[in-house]
Amino acid sequence: MSNQNNPTSNGKKVAFLTLGCKVNSYETEAMEQLFKDASYTVVDFNDLADIYVVNTCTVTNIADRKSRQMLHKAKKKNENAVVVAVGCYVQAAKEALEQDEAIDLVVGNNQKKQVVSIVEAYLENSTCIDAVIDIAHDSEYEELAIGSLSEKTRAYMKIQDGCNQFCSYCIIPYTRGRIRSRKKEDILAEVQRLVEKGYKEVVLTGIHLSSFGMDNSSAQEYDQAINEAQSTPLLQVITEISEVEGLERIRLGSLEPRIITDEFVKTLSKNKKFCPHFHLSLQSGCDATLKRMNRKYNTTIYFEKCELLREYFDKPAITTDVIVGFPGETEEEFEITKEFLKKVKFAQTHIFKYSKRKGTKASTMENQVDESIKHKRSEILIGLDKENNHSYKQSFIGEEETVLFEEAVTINEKSYVVGHTARYVKVAVEGDESLINTIAPVKIRDFITDEILYACFDSNGLPL
Repeated sequence: MSNQNNPTSNGKKVAFLTLGCKVNSYETEAMEQLFKDASYTVVDFNDLADIYVVNTCTVTNIADRKSRQMLHKAKKKNENAVVVAVGCYVQAAKEALEQDEAIDLVVGNNQKKQVVSIVEAYLENSTCIDAVIDIAHDSEYEELAIGSLSEKTRAYMKIQDGCNQFCSYCIIPYTRGRIRSRKKEDILAEVQRLVEKGYKEVVLTGIHLSSFGMDNSSAQEYDQAINEAQSTPLLQVITEISEVEGLERIRLGSLEPRIITDEFVKTLSKNKKFCPHFHLSLQSGCDATLKRMNRKYNTTIYFEKCELLREYFDKPAITTDVIVGFPGETEEEFEITKEFLKKVKFAQTHIFKYSKRKGTKASTMENQVDESIKHKRSEILIGLDKENNHSYKQSFIGEEETVLFEEAVTINEKSYVVGHTARYVKVAVEGDESLINTIAPVKIRDFITDEILYACFDSNGLPL
């Protein structure tokens, strides 16, 4: 992030760093806005600042370590700076962070809206406010809003927080709390503001996005709503967002497979603004492993959902996450997962090695898998993902696609503008910055790199 001069600055500089998911990214942007509103100047994290705010992650051991490293890096930058740890790692390891001399303040989840007042109380009289609550008993959605984003064409927008699923490997329900949904009127107001600022696309995100609007539902009621293919609150809010004039695209974050019902998909397929890009969390392609993970579906159900998407959409981008080396995962179970990934032919698969999280059921399970085996299995699935991803992208060569252009880049000493199709395939055309934040149809010609497809306009350089 470049320096953002504030003509009404109070003279103090604040820097931010985000680790983890898109929800964290959104919350960091919102905290930046809070500091700007309080007349602070936002600078790059690598610059000298008076305050450093690190929005932490705790989804894996690696995330924990990275969070600690970045907090210590901030203090080394300026030993007199106020270093603030916020977010999920704080929620999971409050006591350890409070004892860390590199960290001045800790702010948990659902307390980020208070970050400016917490910092200012500390600056005025070195008062440390206890800003880590018992998240499990907090039912209020923390209303954070963004004014502008570092990304200029696509806006990630948080509409939901918390999770009630309690998968046996996951610490997030303990650090994010129970499901809480943003008010519909606040969502629509923010979409309107973003469109007025020139954003063409919004991506709806949440910790368990499929649970949006189900805050007061029991687990049984939630399951019934999903399984009976009712018009879910998420589907309703998508429909209302699509009515905002000037918005061109709506994209969704990660979804639970069970929300993919005939009504859900049929309704979305009729929505011209909806992008057919579905991130359906899988975690394992083996039913025995899924059961130990406490996932609420099996591979038969999951595959049926993928086929339903392909029935209503032409070449939808179906992406997923897979964990290798979950406790008890045998070589046979791993092979079953690998074959399932081949069967589904995902557009992209994110591979994670199982990470033991203290406080979760999986951390005490027998038959923990050796790290070397996890590494080997991860490499195998990464190789398979490259094959599937290349095959998916290759299927668009010769096709006409509409691209939202996002940034100018240089590839092999030539100038291009790159963007994404509705299915989130990255495409480059020859051109300059004047194309940024425009949407135009192009003809896909070939690969320009392993990750990017080359496309062109008509013979006069004009959109098709």
